Amino acid sequence: MTRLGRGFSYTVQKDAVSPVSADVVFASSRFPRYRIGANNQIVEVKEDSNMLSTKDLVARETALFLEQQQRLSVRDLASKFEKGLAAAAKLSDRARLKEAASLEKHVILKKLRDSLEALRGRVGGKNNDDVAEAIAIVESLAVQLTQREGELIQEKAEVKKLATFLKQASEDAKKLVDEERAFAKAEIENAKAAVQRVEEALQEHERMSRASGKQDLDELMKEVQEARRIKMLHQPSRVMDMEHELRALRTQLVEKSKHSLKLQKELAITKKGGENLPHSYDIDGTEALGSCLRIYPCSDGAPDLSECTIQWFRSTSEDGKKELISGATKSVYAPEPFDVGRVLQADISIDDQTITVSTSGPIDPSAGLGNYVEALVRRHDTEFTVVLVQINGVDHPSDSIHVLHIGKMRIKLCKGQTTIAKEYYSNSMQLCGIRGGGNAAAQSIYWQAKAGLSFILASESERERNAAIMLARRFAFDCNITLAGPDDRTAEGNC
Repeated sequence: MTRLGRGFSYTVQKDAVSPVSADVVFASSRFPRYRIGANNQIVEVKEDSNMLSTKDLVARETALFLEQQQRLSVRDLASKFEKGLAAAAKLSDRARLKEAASLEKHVILKKLRDSLEALRGRVGGKNNDDVAEAIAIVESLAVQLTQREGELIQEKAEVKKLATFLKQASEDAKKLVDEERAFAKAEIENAKAAVQRVEEALQEHERMSRASGKQDLDELMKEVQEARRIKMLHQPSRVMDMEHELRALRTQLVEKSKHSLKLQKELAITKKGGENLPHSYDIDGTEALGSCLRIYPCSDGAPDLSECTIQWFRSTSEDGKKELISGATKSVYAPEPFDVGRVLQADISIDDQTITVSTSGPIDPSAGLGNYVEALVRRHDTEFTVVLVQINGVDHPSDSIHVLHIGKMRIKLCKGQTTIAKEYYSNSMQLCGIRGGGNAAAQSIYWQAKAGLSFILASESERERNAAIMLARRFAFDCNITLAGPDDRTAEGNC
């Protein structure tokens, strides 16, 4: 049996092949074949016009493959050898039995001949001739039996040789099977290793392709954005014009709204008539959540507000019942979420007279604030960046930036990894807008974590301040806690 060695390989010298230009056109798509002719000359072999097509070539290769598949493999050959060895063993046993039977026949024929010889001496005449004929027949049978024994001995020797040959062939076949099995395992392992290397190379190539593609996409996005920015700088779009127009319209609308409120207040004062002192003061500012209301004198003869006592109230437009806002005793007041839908009033007391000023209508909610808070409710914890202004009435450095965590069960104030205060919702906790006035009243929060511990915090914007208050009151209400300001009486759902 002939087999190629495992290390059989060949290499092609790259330097021996000269480069070919890409625009070269070959006369044939096949490489020419050559043979050595007379005087060691190289002669080109002309291609056969009857060359098989690809389809015929595939059919022929398929037929050869099927023929090879039908041939006996090394393992099948070993199995055949083992079966032949078993058959040879059976033949050897059968020859041994025949040899024993032949020996018994010799003994019987010898006894029979001796008996006939003894009988021949006793009889005479015709009987003597019959006995002589019987002796001749027995001798003939002995000769045939001897010949048969010779054949059996020769057959036995051949069977023994065949058994020896088959045994040796079976051992050789087993060795070949073991070698082929080991070779096949090695080839399989090499194939697996090669496949694994190819897969790793493909994965690495795919990762590199994705990374490069993502980088190219990011660069392209940056270029597009830069191009858009340059285009917008040099050629303002229609959208920018519309934005400018909308901004101008909003400004005009605010001015018209203020003018309308002023006219409504003048109309209310005119209807009352005959009262001089109440006309001395009025409230300025947008009557909406997120704004800041300020009391200002309407006439030059009005007393200075610093000499007056001021107290803010909130009331409903239905019954007009006033509710005192504890701590709101300044000329400036920033409405908080509890004030939405209510009319704000301020009593200005000087000497023994009291002047009452009020907003022209209920405080309006902030646009989009409700949807923003509903989105925050879905979170387990929301962070608000604040500046700590006071602790228990003592001023704190203005650059002290903290984070206010409002969760479903508690409120926590932190600075970096340090926790300043952490309290669960309780009846002793208070949370509302700052009521002491000031320029940043619309962005400030008063938080009493527990009895004896209070903070004044400044938010980034009015929207963040009101969202923090509404969110905390929403979570506290879910815990059956009413979270409000000092001495506030609240109705369910006002948050």
